[in-house]
Amino acid sequence: MADDEIELLSPTLQNILDQQSLKWIFCGGKGGVGKTTTSCSLAIQLAACRESVLLISTDPAHNLSDAFGQKFSKEATKVDGFNNLFAMEIDPTSSLQEMIEQSDQNGGGAMGGMMQDLAFAIPGVDEAMGFAEIMKHVKSMEYSVIVFDTAPTGHTLRFLSFPAVLEKALGKISSLGSRFGPMISQMSSMMGAPVGDQQDMFAKLDSMRAIITEVNNQFKDPDKTTFVCVCISEFLSLYETERLVQELTTYEIDTHNIVVNQLLFPGKESNCQHCNVRHAMQQKYLKEAHELYDEFFHIIQLPLLTEEVRGPEKLREFSKMLIEPYQAPV
Repeated sequence: MADDEIELLSPTLQNILDQQSLKWIFCGGKGGVGKTTTSCSLAIQLAACRESVLLISTDPAHNLSDAFGQKFSKEATKVDGFNNLFAMEIDPTSSLQEMIEQSDQNGGGAMGGMMQDLAFAIPGVDEAMGFAEIMKHVKSMEYSVIVFDTAPTGHTLRFLSFPAVLEKALGKISSLGSRFGPMISQMSSMMGAPVGDQQDMFAKLDSMRAIITEVNNQFKDPDKTTFVCVCISEFLSLYETERLVQELTTYEIDTHNIVVNQLLFPGKESNCQHCNVRHAMQQKYLKEAHELYDEFFHIIQLPLLTEEVRGPEKLREFSKMLIEPYQAPV
C-alpha cells in the first residue's frame, strides 16, 4: 500500500473510552512531559463512561494531589466533584517501613533490622512496593478500570517487567521450599523459631505466585491492558518514546496511543521569534513521529497553554481535548 493510502487512525483517545474490556491503563514517558495531566484527564473522561475509576500514582514525586488541589494518600480517596473517580498515591518507602515495623511487632527483632537493611538496598524496591499495592486490587478488583500515573520511563519499564521476574523467582523459591523445607524447619526449631512459620511462608509464597501469574497474564492481554505514551515534540523525548515502544513490545504490552504534549501554535501574525523557532522545531519532530507511528498509533496533539492545568475544573476542560482534536487558532 502506498504511503498516501494509509488510513490514519483518529487523533483522539476515544478508542480507550470505547474499549470497555480495559482494566489497566498506564500513562508514561520521560519526566516533565505532562504524564500527570494526561492521566488525570483520561481518568476524568473514563469516569463519564465507566462505573468506577481508580487513579494511582506510582511516581515517587507524587503530583496527583497538586493536580487536583486535594490531598491524597495510600488509601483510595474520592476526588472532589466526582462520584465515581478515586485517587491514591503509593509511597514505596513508607509501605516498606510499615512492613518492617509489622515484622518487628511479630517478633522479628534483629531479623527485622536485617530485613530493613536488605529491603532498602534492593534495586527496584519502589516498583516492588507499587506492585504489591496493585496485587491487592487484583484480588478485590472493585474498580471497573485503573489508570496509572507512572514514574519516568526507566522506573516504569522495571515496574512492568516485575511480574515476569517475580513469577520466575517465586517459582525457584517454591521448588527450593519443597526440596529444603524439612531442613529449614529443623534449623528453625534448633534456633527456637516456631516450625509452622516456614510452612506458612511457603504457602503464602505459592498463593502470591498465583496472583502474580494472573497479573502477568492480564498485563499481556490487549483486551485488558494498554499503555499510553506521553511525549513532547523534541528529539530526546521522541527518542525515549521509541525506546519505550520497543520495550513494551518486548514485554508484550499493548500500546497504540501517543500523546504529543505542549505544542506551540503561534498565529500567522505572530512576531515572537522564539515562538516561531520553537514551532518550526516541534513541527519537524512531529512530522517524524507521524512517519514512524501513523500506521499503528493514534497520535493526539495537545497545545501548550498559557496557564497551569490545576484543579478539577481546569482538568475537566483540558480532558475534552483528548477526545475532540484541538483546533489551533488561525
